[in-house]
Amino acid sequence: MSHYCGIDLHSNNHVVVVIDDEDKRMYERRLANDVALTLGALLPFKDTLRGVAVESTFNWYWLVDGLQEAGFKPKLVNTLAVKQYEGLKHSDDVHDAFWLAHLMRLGILPEGYIYPKAQRAVRDLLRRRAFLVRTASSQLISIQNQIWRSTGVRVSGNRIRRRDFEPDGVEGYTRQAVEAGLVVLRAVQDEVDKLERSALEAVKLSEAFRILQTITGVGPVLGLTIMLEVGDIRRFAGAGQFASYSRCVASQRLSNGKKKGSGNAKAGNKYLSWAFSEAAHFAVRYEPMAQRFYERKKAKTNGTIAIRAVARKLARATFMMLKHQTPYEAKLMFGS
Repeated sequence: MSHYCGIDLHSNNHVVVVIDDEDKRMYERRLANDVALTLGALLPFKDTLRGVAVESTFNWYWLVDGLQEAGFKPKLVNTLAVKQYEGLKHSDDVHDAFWLAHLMRLGILPEGYIYPKAQRAVRDLLRRRAFLVRTASSQLISIQNQIWRSTGVRVSGNRIRRRDFEPDGVEGYTRQAVEAGLVVLRAVQDEVDKLERSALEAVKLSEAFRILQTITGVGPVLGLTIMLEVGDIRRFAGAGQFASYSRCVASQRLSNGKKKGSGNAKAGNKYLSWAFSEAAHFAVRYEPMAQRFYERKKAKTNGTIAIRAVARKLARATFMMLKHQTPYEAKLMFGS
């Protein structure tokens, strides 16, 4: 006799359902988010439990880690790929948990990637850095615009970032507002620098990191971001799937050459999307073959689509580089 478990996870509780080979419900209960309660509920089934399907919600870390440490086999569910029975008239948390267990029993449960706990914290550190970089950029633009509309002079971002910058030409409350923005900008930038140093010190820089830095425009931060977001490149079937996961592929449905709709444009990894977009901008500036490819695309479409085309090329190149452990060659992606 085998058993299968599905867990519908929420912010403060989770519903656990255990079924047998005939879909008979052997256990069904809502529990508070305490891993000890979960382990206690599953302990009677430990020897026969084939897996524990956990929804990939924002707070799955504690549950999956606890299950792994206790010797269970958690399966992180790709919730976007789970298809409910279309004739269903009523659904609730218990049914959702049951459905995950049912799909596992049938062998058709769509699974996500359980990122190794040891490196997950460093990956999240870089994600926090990316958030702070956006915050700093927002502050800088706000300062720049305030000075611009008050004086008619557009001060460059590089000048505002300098520690000795003084907002000359603005007085009174306007100056106070600009100085407040400068305090925030400098404080955020200090934290960004600290996070960068910690991330580079914490991770053992592997061969993958060295290979990624052979891409024109990919420095230590972008290289480390891509390496940590990718994890094990073998989890991707091919370059196309990896480019799609990196959000570098257009989300649309075609039939007979005509557009019939679009898919979920947010499916995939937004951090890889950002990293390859940044790399594409640098590649267009410093790599002649990438620049020529960009100009040809731009002439037919527009700058935004052309940059995304370069990003897609870089994503596909990254897959091949990591899979075969070979350095970057621009001519293989952009021609001569």
